[in-house]
Amino acid sequence: MLGKLTVLILGASLLVWAANPKVADANAKVKAGKYEEAIAVLEPLHKAAPKDAEVTSALANAHLKYGDYFMYNEQLPPRQKYRPALKQYRTVLKYDPANKDAAVKIKTIETIYKQMGMPVPE
Repeated sequence: MLGKLTVLILGASLLVWAANPKVADANAKVKAGKYEEAIAVLEPLHKAAPKDAEVTSALANAHLKYGDYFMYNEQLPPRQKYRPALKQYRTVLKYDPANKDAAVKIKTIETIYKQMGMPVPE
């Protein structure tokens, strides 16, 4: 008879084994800062299986990290960072409407535009 710990370990092993290798590849690309490549891998997977939670989560995360790349890139001036960051964060909400991190960042960027007296990009 298997103990509870053994069952948990076996269950976790099966979850890792069952994970989509393309999603794992895309997650590695995100970690390496290759956001566009990751998104290019994930978007066709999402179109093929829009209810796949693993793919949807990975796609939302890729867009979030890509938005962060723009938002927190000190090499980019404000005119070059806020618009693409905003676009990425809005895309996160398309895939994960409950993502509070993206919602807060959208609000921050919108506030920055308003404080500068500029229209918020659509």
